Amino acid sequence: MVGRVHSIQTLGTLDGPGVRFVLFLQGCNLRCGCCHNPDTWAMQGGQKLTATEIVQRAMRYRTYFGREGGITVSGGEPLLQAAFVTELFALCHENGIHTCLDTSGSVLGQEVDALLDVTDRVLLDIKYPTDGQYRQFVGCPLEKPLAFLQQLNEKGIATTLRQVVIPTLNDTEESMAFLATLRGQFACVDKVELLPFKKICKTKYDQMGMEFPFEKYDTPTAAQMAELQKILEK
Repeated sequence: MVGRVHSIQTLGTLDGPGVRFVLFLQGCNLRCGCCHNPDTWAMQGGQKLTATEIVQRAMRYRTYFGREGGITVSGGEPLLQAAFVTELFALCHENGIHTCLDTSGSVLGQEVDALLDVTDRVLLDIKYPTDGQYRQFVGCPLEKPLAFLQQLNEKGIATTLRQVVIPTLNDTEESMAFLATLRGQFACVDKVELLPFKKICKTKYDQMGMEFPFEKYDTPTAAQMAELQKILEK
């Protein structure tokens, strides 16, 4: 199968355990206000590559993966190309490569279910604690990622919950309590990561002649992030 690929990072350390070969796919169904990659939105953009071509490239870096590393597929939204990623991950398993999926969890269905059968770990973005915020700032109801998380739990897939912390929107005790509740409710969740909102992506919006909708929000300080981490750990 052929997939539409936006870009490749060969030695990533922020997208799953260990050193990763990170594949960013083209196309996204959401319009998150904090999105760092508006250039991935269009479904018809990107470079066309086969699953075999990608695995061959990834194999060049296998010595760097160690025991924990492997391949991570991100986006855009990789679930929009679920059948392609399924073939890719199956080939990875044939070659002993750990597979990780970085997703918003907003797409469901049989193709996604098949993809999860060859997925070793999921990085699931839980963006806000309320349905209203999800509908306003993301473009889908909160029930979709929660249904996806339930599916991960039923399949026993190791899951990392991730949240980009945006001051005045989700830097709250309510948001930390929501993440903690999910961690306690779903046995598949073994890690929760808080990531600071940044605005370095504004240059992309400027180059594309687009307004960056979250330009007005500040980047949280290290002290703010540390305090939220304390609340989460309680």
